[in-house]
Amino acid sequence: METVPTILVADDHPLLRAAVLHALRDGLGQIRVIEAATASALQPALESHPEIELVLLDLAMPGARGLSSLVWLRGERPELPVVVISSNDHPRTVRRVQQFGAAGFISKSAPAESIGQAVATVLDGGSWFPPLTAERSEEDAQLAARLAQLTPQQFRVLMGIADGLLNKQIAHQLGLAENTVKVHVTAILKKLECHSRTQAAVLVKALEREDEA
Repeated sequence: METVPTILVADDHPLLRAAVLHALRDGLGQIRVIEAATASALQPALESHPEIELVLLDLAMPGARGLSSLVWLRGERPELPVVVISSNDHPRTVRRVQQFGAAGFISKSAPAESIGQAVATVLDGGSWFPPLTAERSEEDAQLAARLAQLTPQQFRVLMGIADGLLNKQIAHQLGLAENTVKVHVTAILKKLECHSRTQAAVLVKALEREDEA
C-alpha cells in the first residue's frame, strides 16, 4: 500500500495555510498536513510527528529572525528537506535561502500549481528554485558553516543571546540550569569565533538582512 506523505506547513496566516493545503491536494492527491503558526511551534510539531517528510516554511513567522527558522530546522533535522515559501522573492533572498540549506523556494505570488510541483520534485530528491541570478555570497557561506557547528540547543541559546537575554532568563525560557546555559554560551562563542555576546548577536542580525524586491 502506498504511503501518504506527511508535510508540515509553517505559516502564521490561516488563509495562506488553507490555500497551500488546497494546492498540495490538487497537485499531489492524498497527503497529510501538519500545521504550525509560529517558530516556537516547529519543535513540538517535529517531536509529535517524526513521520514528517518535508517542511514548507514561511520565513516571517512570529518568533523567527530572518533565516533563523531555516537554520534551526537544518540543524535539528538535517535529513528533512525544507522548501521556503515567501513573499520576498528578491534574487538575493532566493540565493541566501539556497546557501543556508533549503531544498527549494516558492514565491507566494507564484501560481498555485507551482506548490504541488515543487513539493513533488523535492520529495523525489530534487530541488526547486527559480533561475538564480544573484551571486553566491562568500560571507553567507562562512556564516552558514559557522552556524552549522552549533547543536540545536546551542542555536536556541544563541537566539536568546540575540534577544538580549541574560543567562538566567535563557535558562528559564529553555527549562535549563543556569550553569548549563553558561557552558553553552562558552561553546557558542568558541564555535562562532566571537569574543563577546554582542559579536554573536551581530552574527544573528546578519540572518535578518532583507533585500528589497
